[in-house]
Amino acid sequence: MDQIKDKPWVIRTYAGHSTAKASNKLYRDNLAKGQTGLSVAFDLPTQTGYDSDFILSKGEVGKVGVPISHIGNMMTLFDKIPLEKMNTSMTINAPAAWLLALYIATAEKQGVPKKKLSGTTQNDITKEYLSRGTYIFPPEPSLKLTTDIINYTTKEVPKWNPMNVCSYHLQEAGATPEQELSFALATAIGILEFLRETTKINKEVFEKTVGRISFFVNSGMRFITETAKMIAFTELWEEICFNRFKIKNNKYARFRYGMQVNSLGLTESQPENNVYRILIQMLPVVMAKNSRARAVQLPAWNEALGLPRPWDQQWSLRLQQIMAFETDLLEFGDIFSGSSEIRKKVNNLKKEAKYELNEIDKLGGLKKAIENGYMKKKLVSSQTVRQKNIETGEQKVIGVNCYTEGVKSPLMNSDDGGFMKVDQSAEKLQIQNVKEWKDKRNKSEVKKLLKKLSDTAKSGSNIMDVSIECAHKGITTGEWGEVMRDVFGEYRAPTGITASAILPTNKDKIKLKDIQNQVNLITNKIGRRPKMLVGKPGLDGHSNGAEQIAVRARDAGLEVVYDGIRSTPEQLVNTCIEESIHIVGLSILSGSHIFLVKQMISLMKKNKINDIPIVVGGIIPPLDEKKLIKLGVKAVFTPKNFQIEYIMNKIINIISSVYVK
Repeated sequence: MDQIKDKPWVIRTYAGHSTAKASNKLYRDNLAKGQTGLSVAFDLPTQTGYDSDFILSKGEVGKVGVPISHIGNMMTLFDKIPLEKMNTSMTINAPAAWLLALYIATAEKQGVPKKKLSGTTQNDITKEYLSRGTYIFPPEPSLKLTTDIINYTTKEVPKWNPMNVCSYHLQEAGATPEQELSFALATAIGILEFLRETTKINKEVFEKTVGRISFFVNSGMRFITETAKMIAFTELWEEICFNRFKIKNNKYARFRYGMQVNSLGLTESQPENNVYRILIQMLPVVMAKNSRARAVQLPAWNEALGLPRPWDQQWSLRLQQIMAFETDLLEFGDIFSGSSEIRKKVNNLKKEAKYELNEIDKLGGLKKAIENGYMKKKLVSSQTVRQKNIETGEQKVIGVNCYTEGVKSPLMNSDDGGFMKVDQSAEKLQIQNVKEWKDKRNKSEVKKLLKKLSDTAKSGSNIMDVSIECAHKGITTGEWGEVMRDVFGEYRAPTGITASAILPTNKDKIKLKDIQNQVNLITNKIGRRPKMLVGKPGLDGHSNGAEQIAVRARDAGLEVVYDGIRSTPEQLVNTCIEESIHIVGLSILSGSHIFLVKQMISLMKKNKINDIPIVVGGIIPPLDEKKLIKLGVKAVFTPKNFQIEYIMNKIINIISSVYVK
């Protein structure tokens, strides 16, 4: 008798760029190639609740995703895509309620009842505080908005996953497997307990709510560990559902998750090797049947260089299809069941994760562990260890810290440099689109609706119904965001920056001592310790690199000023003046480096402090490196510069050349 073959997972690519129209074409092309679900990447202004024409959005529109400022943009994005047939994942967090409202309103305009919609809002604000940085509001109102979506969709959009607990970005921020397990599960526990404590919800509805919580995980290169981690996730979540939440129905205790492989592990050097990394990292979430992912999206080989082209995304799509349809993977049961080595690793991971969960409980739960910086400090410390292991060669990365010699890849020889460049006119067109949209509305109706939205938020009522009404009536992302900011306030998360607290090897001690001696010499010459400003201008919230530079600069003996993410150039220039800064280090990963550096230089000239040297780090193409140097930047660092001692030496030499006469 023939073996019954399992259905493949939902096959997605994470996509969106430039404009809604360009992204719609990309979606329809990918669906025609056999993609079975959509995963929407929004640009940074959308993710942080701003319109494309807002002053802080300048230079960021359409760079890392699609700009969605109003329902017209959303309707263009899904034009000729039947939403009742789609499984749509939206990577959106702080303004998740608003983007879901726009999606529901768009479906209704297509004639699709909301009960037929299926998909996911990420809606996990915890990892925004800890790693990705697109938070807006303090933890308490953020939890409230999260639970508004959960309450609403459980009743009104029953096939929707209202929250995707996202451990993906935790691993990218340095989390160990144990931390990834415990911090993600602590998030799910914290949200569900907040829901139970703050709303009147009966046991039956609560069970269904627990059953709709899904997860989004990361998978790295340690194949056995990652396989064991997914089994541990599955078992721990079942235990939490049965023991902590007293779930009776087995189907509501299933660990349902989607996955993307670890983009942090993709390299700028020898980027063609990334194809193998992507395949290896996919295996842990598809091979073991009992812990197999429900949906998989793979990055493209060139994501460490820039925005993937359609062909690059197609290559990743074909990789999934070959695994699902050409192999016999889906014809067998769980091939790891009964493995003593896997079981040993699973048990160890569970033991460590339970210990960490208990520590978070002792602190008072999720909210306290975020507010007091406990979880953030743990991640920064783990990332420092990871970075040091790569620098010393203990963690091998082929083409980066070993086997670096090789023939240049022909994939990089194309006219576009091997990646897509966003159309420079796209931002101007989108800003014009938003201004025209606002001009054609009934201003008194807009004012009334925004008052109603504000009153609803202040009253503590569920925000979803009024948000959907606002979406239909043309309210914009920035207007919704401004109301919420006025009601709930804005938040600055702890940075987690301390000295590295890593015991260095003797070789490292000598290197560090040499750097510290150089700093001491400069200190003696200029009469005070040199001070470095580490800045994150613009809306980019990926702070790992900035945090590691801040930690190591402090270890080296520099005074360091780092206030976290989303500073304006004006704020950074003011800090330079107030703190008497000697060197500015800017970290920019969103592609807006040219625009933001020009702004910084212009403001520094205006304030007569343009003698302060600037260095820049980020995902910066070679041509842009040259442009930045021409503008006056003293040094540019990209992912290929993985040796932080090298970066520190360069920074200290620049300080010396400018201030020691």
